[in-house]
Amino acid sequence: MNEVATSAHFKENAHEALTDARLQGALGFSRNFVGRRAAAVARLPEFDALRDSARAIKDHTLAHLDLYLEAYERKVRESGGEVHYAQDAEEARQIVIDLCRSMGAMSVTKGKSMISEEIGLNHALEAAGIEAVETDLGEYIIQLRGETPSHIIAPAIHLTAKDVEQEFRKAHRDLPPDRSLAEPEQLLSEARQVLRAKFLAADVGITGANFLIAETGTSIIVTNEGNGDLTQILPQAHIVIASIEKVVPTLEDAAQLLRVLARSATGQDASVYTTLSTGPRRPHDPDGPRAYHVVLLDNGRSAMLGGEFEDMLRCIRCGACMNHCPVYQAVGGHAYGWVYPGPMGAVLTPSLIGVAEGGQLPNASTFCGRCEEVCPVRIPLPNMMRHWREREFERRLSPAPLRYGLGFWAFFASRPALYRLGADLAARAMRLAGRGKGRFSWLPFAGGWTRYRDLAAPEGATFQSQWRARSGAVR
Repeated sequence: MNEVATSAHFKENAHEALTDARLQGALGFSRNFVGRRAAAVARLPEFDALRDSARAIKDHTLAHLDLYLEAYERKVRESGGEVHYAQDAEEARQIVIDLCRSMGAMSVTKGKSMISEEIGLNHALEAAGIEAVETDLGEYIIQLRGETPSHIIAPAIHLTAKDVEQEFRKAHRDLPPDRSLAEPEQLLSEARQVLRAKFLAADVGITGANFLIAETGTSIIVTNEGNGDLTQILPQAHIVIASIEKVVPTLEDAAQLLRVLARSATGQDASVYTTLSTGPRRPHDPDGPRAYHVVLLDNGRSAMLGGEFEDMLRCIRCGACMNHCPVYQAVGGHAYGWVYPGPMGAVLTPSLIGVAEGGQLPNASTFCGRCEEVCPVRIPLPNMMRHWREREFERRLSPAPLRYGLGFWAFFASRPALYRLGADLAARAMRLAGRGKGRFSWLPFAGGWTRYRDLAAPEGATFQSQWRARSGAVR
């Protein structure tokens, strides 16, 4: 929801994160994903070929998205379900609330869904007098804390086991004070005991969807805890909320995408649970919901089609880009100020809430290229971040000193002879000023750098001078 986004204050958020010792200790866990992914990829020789196939599947679907959405809707209706289209977050929230009220629902259980975070669904349900309980362990923990996810696959990655224990002891009134919660298994057992009662009492179950299958009208979710299954089959109704780009043509296409999803996300060959749901309970089914609804959200995505940021719609929400991003690993997800953190958030957030709100995020990149290198659907994230930087500059949203500095540099860069002369003179002056020290702890117009680190003094000739001398190039 735009009104609660703090993306425009990324610098302040990042500064706070960098000085938070507890957070810095917790973020070390995110680096485990890097080695796990590498090992999983090494076990699958055809992984890069699968990435090419996954990219082609998503590109084909986006090129014919209207046709596949129509086919998906038709199949859902044939199976006994209903499809609802939401133009924006407010409309999506209202559709879900109206459905819950029509069924007299007083409580809902929820599987992990970034779309529900995007539309602020939990707050809307609570305001409507409907209890909403997150059942993914990470989401449940941060719901108790009144926080938002800091990672799209590991929402509580910013917390330590001690943080979780303290939260459980505060929230679980029946927990004996002398019961040990020192081990992860004990924390899991405590959460399971509380959540089982919620599963059994829920009137409606709400999940997201990793994929929607046009061929069959099926929604697919992947989990490692089984909470998604209990959320779908126990209540009287199952509501799926997903964005329009989650549709893929066939079950075979989804199988291809699943092969790169878990390996990219957690380093698993496959998630523990891959659950397919097609419509409500049929007469011969032993369990399942009596009603099945799908809410398809646009919220700015159709405007991305055919433009510079269409490739972002290929994203399958694996989190690999943030797992490998040095900026994310330094500041965590909350610094990004909205639902989607890391490199994918740096592209998607300005697309959904506007460059005026999210324009700082594309600047939070070293452009090392690791995000694009590991993306399972080969999204050119650095290139799209450059596009957002250009738009921010064109709309004069970037700080004035930065705009003037870039204009000054562009004047010289477009005049090679003047640029070489200026570079030579500047290098000589800095070499003389830094003689004996080898570094600068302060320089005019460079306070943003020297406030936190020294700047090395030049030694010898400039690169261009050395290149000319070695290659015999003409000035």
